[in-house]
Amino acid sequence: MSLPHALLTSLLEKPCTGAELARRFDKSIGHFWHATHQQIYRDLGKLEAGGLIAARGLATARGSQRHFDVLAQGRAELERWSALEADPQPMRDALLVRLRAAAALGSVDIAAEIRRHQGLHQVVLEEYRAIEARDFPPGTAVSRSAELQLAVLRAGIFLEEAWLAWCKDTLAG
Repeated sequence: MSLPHALLTSLLEKPCTGAELARRFDKSIGHFWHATHQQIYRDLGKLEAGGLIAARGLATARGSQRHFDVLAQGRAELERWSALEADPQPMRDALLVRLRAAAALGSVDIAAEIRRHQGLHQVVLEEYRAIEARDFPPGTAVSRSAELQLAVLRAGIFLEEAWLAWCKDTLAG
């Protein structure tokens, strides 16, 4: 996946300013595709230069802000990219490398770090479940678009549950 495609997706869902996009990104797509605000602004510039989005000035109390809209060429690019095949990406997690290092060294106790990660994954899982309860209450009819958004959220829930099970199993072993 590329950050420009994540930005196009977010802007297609709701056109906004760069600052609004960065805040929204942190609360949605940022759960599974991290980007700094600097990266977001840099790629917004590239998307605009490539004719995929357009910025228009909006007057605010602090001057003018640039509001970004996806252009037809941007939508076509997102449709093209969405239809591509993509292989699963290998996991990159420093904790797993630390475990290998601890195994090779034979002298490092990594249990405290695993417990810390367990707590962090529990917090994220609770956040995801709160989002699910708020945005997708049981028994509520949802659109196809909402079903797909829920599928992304559930992938996050399943991954966090798997991490928690792994932490528990590793600590018990």
